[in-house]
Amino acid sequence: MKVSDIERHDTDILILGTGGAGLFAALHAQQTAPEGAKITIAVKGLIGKCGCTRMVQGGYNVALGGGDTVERHFMDTINGGKWLPNQDMAWRLCEQAVVRIRELENEVGCFFDRNADGSLHQKAFAGQTADRTVHKGDLTGIEIINRLMEKVLASGVEKLQEHRAVGLIPTKDSRALAGVLMIDMRTGKFRLVRAKTVMMGTGGGPTMYKYHTPSGDKTMDGLAMALRAGLTLRDMEMVQFHPTGLLAGDHTRMTGTVLEEGLRGAGGQLISHTGQRFMFDYDDRGERATRDVVSRGIYAEMRKNNNPEQEGVFISMAHLGPDNVRKKFKGMVNRCADSGFDLAAGKVEVVPTAHYFMGGVVVDVDTRTEMEGLYVAGEDAGGAHGSNRLGGNGVANSTVYGGIAGDTMGRDVAGMSLRDPDEDVLAAEFERAIYPLSRKPDLVLPLRKQLQNIMWDDVGVMRTEAGMKRGLKGIASVSEALMDVGVEDSNLAFNLTWHDWLNLRSLCDVSEVIAKAGIARENSRGAHFREDYPEPGAMEDSAFTVATLQNGRVAVNNEPVQFTIVRPGETVLPEGAPETLVAAQ
Repeated sequence: MKVSDIERHDTDILILGTGGAGLFAALHAQQTAPEGAKITIAVKGLIGKCGCTRMVQGGYNVALGGGDTVERHFMDTINGGKWLPNQDMAWRLCEQAVVRIRELENEVGCFFDRNADGSLHQKAFAGQTADRTVHKGDLTGIEIINRLMEKVLASGVEKLQEHRAVGLIPTKDSRALAGVLMIDMRTGKFRLVRAKTVMMGTGGGPTMYKYHTPSGDKTMDGLAMALRAGLTLRDMEMVQFHPTGLLAGDHTRMTGTVLEEGLRGAGGQLISHTGQRFMFDYDDRGERATRDVVSRGIYAEMRKNNNPEQEGVFISMAHLGPDNVRKKFKGMVNRCADSGFDLAAGKVEVVPTAHYFMGGVVVDVDTRTEMEGLYVAGEDAGGAHGSNRLGGNGVANSTVYGGIAGDTMGRDVAGMSLRDPDEDVLAAEFERAIYPLSRKPDLVLPLRKQLQNIMWDDVGVMRTEAGMKRGLKGIASVSEALMDVGVEDSNLAFNLTWHDWLNLRSLCDVSEVIAKAGIARENSRGAHFREDYPEPGAMEDSAFTVATLQNGRVAVNNEPVQFTIVRPGETVLPEGAPETLVAAQ
């Protein structure tokens, strides 16, 4: 296989990923792009059948009255993110969520749960001062993605399914993006897709941890590509652990699956192996504290227990009435039953599970990056959440900023032309991707499990400098070992071992950045908790980490947060506004 074998393909607008961000970008780009513009959407799997948005259970945060306001949603987002969010991005998220939910209902055709009077039902999620999470039972993501998928499949958008992006290819001067190198997984052939504008919405996927919620093919590919392309990444130490991942044993891939936040919002209780409800020992909000606080509380309880057969803690819903639980949380009750657990009437063992990545590429409020022609939305983009994402803000972020990216690309593309790629970078990315095909075949999975244990133990829920430095050495050892592992090359069509190798390469690259950013942040904010630096630091001196690749090495620095809308100690809520609208638990 040679560089000259790479197929060449041109389009006007290229969208990587078909989660909420990618599908919304495609629909909005059709509305703003000049007539005749070619829009192409590429995805690692199948449209509507992969990605994280489809897996969303809980819901969609939006301020729709009843005392709730955009200002209140914004303040919850800023407080939840511990004053690290990009405030302009956070404001636009909260403001445009109101527009987007109406679009989802009236134009996309989503059906959400309603109250008896016909208004949208909204439930309580942790860390929020209003019941603002719109949902479709506990299967909200499936509803949103199914309807978006129908729209996109019926459109004239070109579809490159089962196409894996492996490299962002810039122009010779590195000022602009020329295109994206991909592997057609169905044939194993390479394809360079040139485009005037490219949106990256490949999603996060912190599957480098022992317990994780995303599917195993979500492996931080977008952020790994962005790093190699010289883009700046922010908040890379901020890995969100969802407090309640199902602990079903090593024999099932259900382990790590989220038991969504609505359980705790509805009054679910966390119980230790000694039968004690413990969360009020860690926070006055109990189980309704933010995800980072609850995850640390569970992790602390786990460390108290020396019995290896009792690893997690339990979530109990039975006191709310089994029939009521079965009705309100049908999806999760059935999912637990499939794994042998009775969520409605019994107890289910849970563990913190790596869920969402707050870090990502530095972008502006219109999703533009520092590289001309490249736009980033969804979980690939950093800034909106700061150090902690509120439950329900994730799918809102993807759909809001996916639509914004589509609008922006559609307008920008009129003044852009196709660019010539840097053939040297193209050759380097090609050689990087085919590297394992020239080595003696060996097993990839043991190395991935080794990385997952390293990250869980040393760069996980609670961290120290010594632990993270130990983790860096472990990551390096996995990376070095991977370079000695080869893949059988007799048939590259759907060669899943090859893609497992590429997945682990991305995970190793991003894991290194997570650990180095964690060492650089010598305080505890949101999802990042340092046992050797437990204090959060002065909010007015807040800074976020920025990571870049310089001469082949990851460099991390700090940049001050710009308080463009509100400063610590202040609020945008009107004087006399109640602290919370949520009824006491």
